[in-house]
Amino acid sequence: MSGIEKANTAHLENALIQIFLAAAALFMLYPIFMMVLSGFKTTPEIFMSPFSLPERLNTENFQVIWNKTDVPRYFLNSVIVTLSSIILLLVTGTMAAYAIARYKFRGTLMVSLFFLSGLMLPIRLAIIPLFIQLKYLGLIDSLLGLIFIYTAMSLPATVFILTGFLRSLPKELEDSARMDGASELRIMIDIMVPLISPALVIAGIYSAVPIWNDFFFPLIFIQSPEWKTLAQGLTSFFGEYSINYGVLYAGLSLASLPMILIFIVQSRRFIAGMTAGALK
Repeated sequence: MSGIEKANTAHLENALIQIFLAAAALFMLYPIFMMVLSGFKTTPEIFMSPFSLPERLNTENFQVIWNKTDVPRYFLNSVIVTLSSIILLLVTGTMAAYAIARYKFRGTLMVSLFFLSGLMLPIRLAIIPLFIQLKYLGLIDSLLGLIFIYTAMSLPATVFILTGFLRSLPKELEDSARMDGASELRIMIDIMVPLISPALVIAGIYSAVPIWNDFFFPLIFIQSPEWKTLAQGLTSFFGEYSINYGVLYAGLSLASLPMILIFIVQSRRFIAGMTAGALK
């Protein structure tokens, strides 16, 4: 095969890959696009022409969501729970992963297996003892209780991700820092953490999406309306508005917006971290 034929074959393969990726992106983005469009429609219009563009740019559903419902309060609760959980998760997960990956001590294997077991055993199986424990601690019907649950739920995956990245870093970095008189805490914060920032982005996004979208734990542990999260609070529209689908789709659009924006902003670091992890 000549060089020209090889180049043509490579161009054809690249074109086919691009077509496949574009089709996959369209397949995944189309439901989101239709959800946002439905937020600008009335309920009769949704049923009459569900796949068409709205007749006019009607923002009434979004005004109802923001001004006449408790969605802003639910939105704030979800932001508090998700942001606090991710911060606590990354801090504790980084320290645990650093200890497992960079230090050799008796019981290292057992500690690693302990965190790996958390990936195999879903926390929902322990919902009854978890409820009893939180009730004993006075954390039922509290955002703090949800924060602790989500941190514990996501910690094994975070430790697993960060441990792999930390083990790939050369030990000469630590040795040089110790010779310069740096403490162990400073080595971790000033040297190791910046090097694993792509892994931190991966762990953060990987954990933030299920925390933001979770409905199960708020349903079990939150009873007061003022402490409901967004996923739980949106279910109230089915009774309060007799399933006003226009308002419901507007609320779903607002609920999905933060995660979409976070992924867009951090997409480069997320892809860089995934690529680095694949190469390692």
